[in-house]
Amino acid sequence: MRLRGGSGSAVMTAVAACAAMTLVAGCEGLDTSGTAPDAGAPAPASDGRSVSPLKNPDGTKPGLAPVTSERDEAVARKLIESLRTKGRGPKTGYERDKFGYAWMDSVDGVPLARNGCDTRNDLIKRDGQGLRFRSGSDCVVVSMTLHDPYTGKTVEWRKAQATKVQIDHVMPLSYDWQMGASRWSKDKREQIANDPLNLLPVDGPTNGSKSDSGPASWLPPNKQIRCSYSVRFAQVSLKYELPVTAADKQMMLRQCGG
Repeated sequence: MRLRGGSGSAVMTAVAACAAMTLVAGCEGLDTSGTAPDAGAPAPASDGRSVSPLKNPDGTKPGLAPVTSERDEAVARKLIESLRTKGRGPKTGYERDKFGYAWMDSVDGVPLARNGCDTRNDLIKRDGQGLRFRSGSDCVVVSMTLHDPYTGKTVEWRKAQATKVQIDHVMPLSYDWQMGASRWSKDKREQIANDPLNLLPVDGPTNGSKSDSGPASWLPPNKQIRCSYSVRFAQVSLKYELPVTAADKQMMLRQCGG
């Protein structure tokens, strides 16, 4: 069942029908726009390893599993509700290099640092499966399978097509700059740029569509992990004591049932 720009009464009728059907076979809930999921849509890929951000507070465990239970959604909302808000400042002076070169292994104060492997390969090893390494190396990954949390698709990646998988800064660096990182020391900026809590290997084109957006402007296409994405965004915000915009906070709460 799919509603296309229907009235409020149509949405209520759909919800009532859905509730009745649950007694027999169960059904998917309507999203906030009153649109039911497409019946023929494929189920998102799952690697069986991904961990909920609520159980992965330092970002060292793989992936981004959905937040599914009402109890966990309540925990997620409490976390998001604790965020400070303010408007985005000017982007004046922002340059990627002010957060250090990509991808540094020499940043103190973040997990996986100084292990002899750069941040990008650390993240690919964390989240990828079926890893193949460059001959003579236990660091440089040349191929792997990624179950992309943002799209729910499985991506077969080869180093020769490097941009097919990109490492996303969940809380974008230019967003950080506008929310206060412009006043930080270079060391602290290098930390947030290389902290696995703020980093996810994802489908490259999808990451490109995000740019430097906050949650009010961009959310992963895979609706099942939007609450998890919001939690991870909040975890980075809290760890680095950065505010978010009021619109971003409101959208994050909505993804977790708020």
